[in-house]
Amino acid sequence: MKDIPLKDVPPQDRGLDLTRLMAMDGAQATRLLHQVRDAALAGERPPVAPRPVIGASWQRMFRMGLDPDRSTGGELLDRDELEHRRRAPALGEAMRTLTGSLGAVADASRQIIVVTDDEGRVLWREGCLTVLRQANGIRLEEGAAWAEHATGTNAVGTALAVRRPVRVHSAEHFARSLHAWTCAAAPVHDPRDGRLLGVVDVSGPATGFHPTTLALVSSVARLAESEMRERHGRAVERLRSVAAPLLCRLGGRALAVDTNGWTAGVTGMPPVDRLPLPKSFAAGRVWQPSLGMCTVEPLPGGWLIQVDEERPPTETPSRVVLDLSRPRRWSVAVSGSAGSWTQELTPRHAELLYVLAVHRDGRSAAQLAADVFGDPGRAGTVRAEMSRVRRHLSGVLAHRPYRFGDEIDVRVVRPDERADLLPHSTAPAVLSARRPPGS
Repeated sequence: MKDIPLKDVPPQDRGLDLTRLMAMDGAQATRLLHQVRDAALAGERPPVAPRPVIGASWQRMFRMGLDPDRSTGGELLDRDELEHRRRAPALGEAMRTLTGSLGAVADASRQIIVVTDDEGRVLWREGCLTVLRQANGIRLEEGAAWAEHATGTNAVGTALAVRRPVRVHSAEHFARSLHAWTCAAAPVHDPRDGRLLGVVDVSGPATGFHPTTLALVSSVARLAESEMRERHGRAVERLRSVAAPLLCRLGGRALAVDTNGWTAGVTGMPPVDRLPLPKSFAAGRVWQPSLGMCTVEPLPGGWLIQVDEERPPTETPSRVVLDLSRPRRWSVAVSGSAGSWTQELTPRHAELLYVLAVHRDGRSAAQLAADVFGDPGRAGTVRAEMSRVRRHLSGVLAHRPYRFGDEIDVRVVRPDERADLLPHSTAPAVLSARRPPGS
């Protein structure tokens, strides 16, 4: 039989799904996983296809040229840098929920809890003391690097790469030293701006593999996000109580927003849920894309923004740079005669803007639905997402059809490897762009 590379194994062959693994005894399941991995590393056809998320991760490791026999964890952060990263307020808030909800379960099941930042650096860990000592042997310790480029396919790094919960069991790990381990991880996002904060992971000996672990970790991550959302709501209420008397005394258009742009009060203009703020936002005279020239003053926990009524904006953006070169942090930069600003993008908005950058003549809602979801019938979902995108890119995007303005210079910064374009994405338009020409 002719050998078939892993990339040519049909993706619809899910092969090593959870149901099949659980139906086997431990030794049989481990043996099959090793056979699949060994065949993949040799460029041969495996006895059954790996799970798609694992197969895609292995392909990324091949492209990076990672050695499966390399040590894991990389160099540790020094103590000062570790403490600096731990002081990130949002992740610190989530930490209490994450460890409080999982601590007893992990200890009783001979596993450990690991919390990393958005770069895959381990910030905290706790759990079964015996397993913590074993984890030191694979450098699953505070300050270690567990992103894919440092440690290969693993639940932390792969969850960061694909931005969704991931389970990695035994020989599904790319690094040989991790084959005695099983792990399940889920990303944690800041509900205020959608930013990826880090990952919560439960790891332990592969003999303790249980199919419900991933569901448990995912639920705890969502619980932490929910509690952060509630705390944010209370903070907006406090800002509203401060801003209300100020807004009552102002004439013209003005609004109070928190540091993430969520509105606490408004006068003289229709209310909006959130005002997109650039990273460089500060007190003083500021050009805001959706409002024009404004005067910004600090408030406790936010900003008071007064729209300049005497000098309506005549400037329009002239250049857009869509940066998709980094693995997880995609952004759009808008610049013109009045200044420039940069906005980080969610995975979905990155997909939509990429399609529009490629199709400068525009796309209808149905065409975008086919490009992103593979289903023209999901035009309603696209319209809702494009409404959110256009709030961030006022003056840049037109509609009917959706498109970048004809006068705007649009540049897309792609990753070095075609296959690394938006690695999380399953959008047909992106999958097509990843393939080599003529394939």
